[in-house]
Amino acid sequence: MKAGLEVHQQLATTKLFCPCPSELSEQVERTVRRRLRATGGETRALDPAAKFESALGYSFLYEVVPTTCLVELDEEPPHAINPEALDVALTVSLLLHAAPIDEILVMRKLVIDGSNTAGFQRTALVAVGGWIDVGGHRISIDTVCLEEDAARKVSEAGGEVRYRLDRLGIPLVEVATGPDLTSPEQVRDVAQAIGALLRSTHRVRRGIGTIREDLNLSIEGGTRIEIKGVQELRLLPTYADEEIARQRLLVRIKEELHRRQAPPPTGPIVDVSELLKDVTAGPVRSVLKTGGVAMAVGLPGFHGLLGRPGEPGPRFGRELADYARTTGVRGILHSDELPEEGFGAAHVEQLRNRLSLGKDDAFVLVAHANSAKATEALRQVLQRATAALAGVPPETRDPLPDGTSRFSRPLPGRDRMYPETDVPPVPLSSEHLTKLGSHLPERPEETRARFREQFGLSDDVAALLLQEGEADRFESLVRRGQPPALVVRLLTHDLPAFAATPRTEPVPEPSDDLLDSVLRALSSGQFAKEGVQPVLEGVLLHKRSVDEAVMSAGLAPMSRPELEALVSGVLDRNETLLRTRGRAALSPLMGDLMREVRGRRDGKEVAQVLERALIERLEKMGGPP
Repeated sequence: MKAGLEVHQQLATTKLFCPCPSELSEQVERTVRRRLRATGGETRALDPAAKFESALGYSFLYEVVPTTCLVELDEEPPHAINPEALDVALTVSLLLHAAPIDEILVMRKLVIDGSNTAGFQRTALVAVGGWIDVGGHRISIDTVCLEEDAARKVSEAGGEVRYRLDRLGIPLVEVATGPDLTSPEQVRDVAQAIGALLRSTHRVRRGIGTIREDLNLSIEGGTRIEIKGVQELRLLPTYADEEIARQRLLVRIKEELHRRQAPPPTGPIVDVSELLKDVTAGPVRSVLKTGGVAMAVGLPGFHGLLGRPGEPGPRFGRELADYARTTGVRGILHSDELPEEGFGAAHVEQLRNRLSLGKDDAFVLVAHANSAKATEALRQVLQRATAALAGVPPETRDPLPDGTSRFSRPLPGRDRMYPETDVPPVPLSSEHLTKLGSHLPERPEETRARFREQFGLSDDVAALLLQEGEADRFESLVRRGQPPALVVRLLTHDLPAFAATPRTEPVPEPSDDLLDSVLRALSSGQFAKEGVQPVLEGVLLHKRSVDEAVMSAGLAPMSRPELEALVSGVLDRNETLLRTRGRAALSPLMGDLMREVRGRRDGKEVAQVLERALIERLEKMGGPP
């Protein structure tokens, strides 16, 4: 495995080419419809990714929010590059030991997927040739760039993609490593280290979607692919593992096709609706009943290589289906997964005869209301099957929630880049760089060492605070007199758990003042640490005061006599359990007890009271120890 990362971090400044705020909005004022098409760059050559996106023929609907300006609508030229955002990118470059270039030149990068109203993204190279040490390995930093973020995709249906313009133009720092990463775990570790360094500038945005990683990976015999826009850092090793397995499969398929001397599949694409008119179940039956068509094409040499549903690991049939879906069809059927219910062996044999297939050949079938759509889907299948003869095609892939990825478009080439003529160059003076270099923020490794000395934190805990972007808030709360251990638990356990709970409404970012008031109530005994989650829900979602949230959640403190009486009652109700399990009954009894006590007394104290009462009860019963 050989891999590299591109880490994209939104900056906490105004937008890159206009003074609009970098904030998301749910208030849509109107919409604007556009269509985009690919054009040649400086050499007049068409970029393969742009050509592919343009051929899809999508219509784009842009949602205008109150802060949208004419720059974001591409009705006004971009303003000069945001100097504050540029200084943040230069600071990041210096922290990464990268060399800033002499003059910042903005480039246009052709993008026809609708994510930018202009049909291109603006990006600028800031620095080259840096490095970062991670786990005893020096990882090279090829480039640091400053670019504008894309519009936010809202929905996609019926050939129309809807975007919201609130995110478009937010400044992004892009840090690209060299192809130095050799294991899935190292990919995650390097992403964490770069993320911590970016947050050390104190000038980056926080929250879901504000930092994204692109993973570039290949194996021996494979090809570089890009998994674009990973937001779940913990899933990076899974994406790497899955891509390694996928490329290994494709290399094996290539070798087997060559062994079978399989020719490139060229068709023909055949209407087989009449052959399948008596299929009794499944998608083919549904489509044909409503007047649609079934089209099929043969794949010479592919028998047994497409895979069956439910098989562990990647399947080549899914690769074909991903290409077919780009045309708008819902999916495909192929011979390796047939026959199935309602689609018998006789139907399979009839199709094989109609397509003149040999024993090593496979076929793919598409059923759709529109014959042109079905035909185009099978053309995409033929294109992907042909690429299998060469092994692993270079692709951009979308990450999926289960750690796998899906084909998005061909990997872009050089032809999509050309100069931006509306933004003047920005020369960088040595005096300005010297000034920035003399005021660099503390590096993460320096912060870890200081936290160890100043607050007695372990390296692992300090690293977790940095990884979660909570180092500044930790120091702020500790300076207010809060115990470091309580603050660490709140920031690394309670808040992430609260944010991860599925909800329909967005959760506002808590202020330091609000968290300080929650911790003060906790320290004073108003509720136990197990009650932090319901208190956070009360103050953040229901806008209650801390006192109101405590009362509303039923967390009024329980006295020691009340606790002891509750423990006695639990023991009374579980006498049979005590007789059969003795002291081993402690764990299930603790679960029952905490359901009634949680948040009103500290869990450690509850366990101590229960254990003491349990031993006393067993001694009275003369039961097992």
